[in-house]
Amino acid sequence: MELDTKTPQYMNNDEKSFAYVSARDRWPVIITGAIDDTYRSVSQCDDPAKLNEGKTIVAELASLKYELQHDRQMTPLRDDGEPDIAGYNAELEKLGNPTWFNVPWLFSECYLYRRISTSFSLSTHWKQYDIFSRQKMATFRSSRPAVLELAARYKDIITQMNKDKAKKGTPEHDEAEKILFHEMCEICLWGNATDLSLLTSLTYEDIQKLQGSEARKASEKNIIVNDLESAYQVLKKARDEGKAERRVDIVLDNAGFELYVDLILAGFLLSSGLATQIVLHPKSIPWFVSDVVPQDFADLLSALAQPKKFYETQSEDEKLQDKTPEPLSDKEAGDLAFLFQEWGQQYAEGQFAIRPNRFWTHGGSFWRLPAEKELVDDLKTSELVIFKGDLNYRKLTADAAWDPTTPFTEAIGPMGPGSGVNVLALRTCKADVVVGLRAGEDERIRATEGGGGDSGIRKWAWSGKWAVVSYSGGK
Repeated sequence: MELDTKTPQYMNNDEKSFAYVSARDRWPVIITGAIDDTYRSVSQCDDPAKLNEGKTIVAELASLKYELQHDRQMTPLRDDGEPDIAGYNAELEKLGNPTWFNVPWLFSECYLYRRISTSFSLSTHWKQYDIFSRQKMATFRSSRPAVLELAARYKDIITQMNKDKAKKGTPEHDEAEKILFHEMCEICLWGNATDLSLLTSLTYEDIQKLQGSEARKASEKNIIVNDLESAYQVLKKARDEGKAERRVDIVLDNAGFELYVDLILAGFLLSSGLATQIVLHPKSIPWFVSDVVPQDFADLLSALAQPKKFYETQSEDEKLQDKTPEPLSDKEAGDLAFLFQEWGQQYAEGQFAIRPNRFWTHGGSFWRLPAEKELVDDLKTSELVIFKGDLNYRKLTADAAWDPTTPFTEAIGPMGPGSGVNVLALRTCKADVVVGLRAGEDERIRATEGGGGDSGIRKWAWSGKWAVVSYSGGK
């Protein structure tokens, strides 16, 4: 806590911030979804003990929803044996045991998910249950067209790269590789919103034509801070210097299609030689609805290992609607099999590592990361640490009400210059905090339709329409 910024954080009672909208409108819906999911599983129970315990969990979630909606005092978390409980409860006490609407947004949102998790972790029969798993896999299944298109494009690109290994180090190769790095990172940035048409090129000559093209300019016009070039140069320099071990870390955000594209980026970095190892950091507990937990890797790889079974078997909803999914073509199944084999081989060779850490689900910001000596020392061995998504950006910047022209390197405090960690944040904006903007940029976007205008509300930053890609050289 002593490392925290003095800049005030966004509060749930600030009616001009997305914090207020989230606490008042979004969270009750999320808890209702958790109740419905658990109840659905409870109703399928044959074991009386598990059924009764499930009903107790449903009642606890309903009580949590009532407390939130009636602005009751936030209660200390029950001890489930994990060391982070003491930190949460100490923070609650330091905040004066507040009510739900008189507390910093970041802490209370983390507390919400940590409290939900205790209902399951303290149970006998539901310890490993993920209330969001159904939703995560359903979302991935519904992304089928993009999954298949990207698998085909990725296979073509990797095949072309393997053919052209002799050209490595030539200006043409480096230019094409740089463009592909930008494209892959932008796919990771936008997720399902990505226009995959930019990856149609199969030859380096064609890829080079993308540089400066109207299509590229269109894809980047809503990225209002774009430091991808700095990140690319860091990785290229390490390779050019002949460093034997060049690690890239990805602090993950969402499961499903987004995890899929993160693995596409990871595979590209390994195949291109921009990295020799990728370390992926998932959450330890179900978190913020869609965040990656270790089981999500297994679920995704299982889907890729048997794509016809995954895509052609009726889901529960399809059964209710009497819908039959379209069969996969042999080519589509083959493209997904290529991915599975490629990633499986890289994992077997130790090029992929999955490393959860409880710190990622603590209630505080990443300004406190330097106090986690073992974790931060590990991150220092990485060439680049990529922080994915809105929540990780909020945590990097302490979810504080910075002036939007504040440099990113300043807003991330102890994780900035001198930290020993090169940080790259890939974030579509879904919360008020934003830094690193040119003077007048915030005002310009507020003046656009739905941007907030003169209301004093930075509404444009809530929609996910705008993005920032921010780099800090910490080494």
